[in-house]
Amino acid sequence: MSSSLVAYDDSDSETETGKTEVPNTSSRQTSHPSSSVNRVQYFAPGGLGTKSTYEMQPTENTDSSGTSTVCEDPPEHYAQNNDTDLTSPYCRRPYSGHTALCMSYKNYEQTSSSSTNSGNGVSQKRIHKDSTTAIKGIRPYIPKRLRQENSSMPKKKESDQRDSSDCDVKLGISGEQTSSKISELIKPYLGSKYKLTEVPKSLIFYMSKHSGPVNEIQWCPVREQSHMLLSASMDKTIKVWDAVDTGCCLKTYSCHSCAVRAACWSSCGRRILSGGFDSMLHLTDVETGKQIFSSKNEFRISALKFHPTESNIFICGGFSPEVKAWDIRASKLLRVYKAAVQQTLDILFLPEGREFLTSTDAVSRDSADRTIIAWDFQSAAKISNQIFHERYTCPSLTLHPKESMFVAQTNGNYMALFSAQRPYRINKKKRYEGHKVEGFAVGCEFSPDGTLLVTGSSDGKVFFYNYHTARIIRTLSAHKEACVSAIFHPVLPSLLATCDWAGEIKIWQ
Repeated sequence: MSSSLVAYDDSDSETETGKTEVPNTSSRQTSHPSSSVNRVQYFAPGGLGTKSTYEMQPTENTDSSGTSTVCEDPPEHYAQNNDTDLTSPYCRRPYSGHTALCMSYKNYEQTSSSSTNSGNGVSQKRIHKDSTTAIKGIRPYIPKRLRQENSSMPKKKESDQRDSSDCDVKLGISGEQTSSKISELIKPYLGSKYKLTEVPKSLIFYMSKHSGPVNEIQWCPVREQSHMLLSASMDKTIKVWDAVDTGCCLKTYSCHSCAVRAACWSSCGRRILSGGFDSMLHLTDVETGKQIFSSKNEFRISALKFHPTESNIFICGGFSPEVKAWDIRASKLLRVYKAAVQQTLDILFLPEGREFLTSTDAVSRDSADRTIIAWDFQSAAKISNQIFHERYTCPSLTLHPKESMFVAQTNGNYMALFSAQRPYRINKKKRYEGHKVEGFAVGCEFSPDGTLLVTGSSDGKVFFYNYHTARIIRTLSAHKEACVSAIFHPVLPSLLATCDWAGEIKIWQ
């Protein structure tokens, strides 16, 4: 039988006017001549004739107020006895870890107080005060089900806060003037058409703020703000650079908890859409860093594209057989495009946005169908999956700016030319080869006038091809590591940006 020892407060009553002396040892002995134990009789619930003895032992209190009576816990069946007038004493233990409170019936309380002060001739009423101080080192018991629920609550709160919170934005030297200014070098070209593209020769800026490989770079599509360059890196950050005037980093956005695989500008140039290996989608305001749209996916994201005519719709794909279309205004999923593949490598919208292409990793030893799949955007139906029949994956796709043609970068160390109209036939007379891919996600891009085709290479070089003849015009030794992207400026002729697997970004002219 477990026992709980709790002392009563033996202080004087504040309501009584008489003075009470503290009982000494002699008076305590005279009040208990036969034994030092008070015996209180209780009736068992089985019958009134059966009696049980419950002992009350006096002990000394730790402070100087005198002695206090300590009671043991009686059995539980005594507390359930409702047949007698006596209320059985029982110890009530609060759930929150307070000390046990011993409750007794009135007769025993009066008897105990009178017997204690019998030597003085003055009856003193004992006042019982609840102790609300918690014992240090003792925590209350929590059921397993509640512990499991409480352990899952912080994770949900952290994820909700991370989804709803703003990006951690770090300003550069002139980060406050991100989109307000117009570069003096760009102003002379705003009112005129794009001139003939020339191959860049000299290095202008060398930017190495990223601590991980740079996956993608993109110029701002707004002509007046095209001095800004966007970069997404494996170091979990997105950076915006002034790549025309100063070569400085304007802002750094830390929205993702894992590597940022894809990022692109919105058509207005005021927002950045990004996706990464944390399966998160973020639409971030460039100036404030606030997340306008945020969503959690079931797969890691590797490709993003805005719709060419509907600026509030975008498509994302990644390590999943599904490609999803989202509406930013309603923050909802529009439709899902399913294919028997494992990963989507790149997405390309065809002119007017009614159809789009996806490059996948669906390559077997005997056939290579489903490597490039054409989709109807509205109905989510497959138009064709028999476009590219060679057994190579295509890490990137790009559309010609003026002709209805597109190019696919292949892991066969060449680029293939296709028609952008049904049935999307390959041009077997033209093959742009000479560079190396070797498993890297090497991108390719047309010049704004469509005369040059530029691509990176796994050996760090940049190759310039003549679009009409498919011959190599020039090779630029740009990086020591694999060059994964090279893009021309949309306004300034012959201005080129390149990035590599070491985290470096270079501007050439």
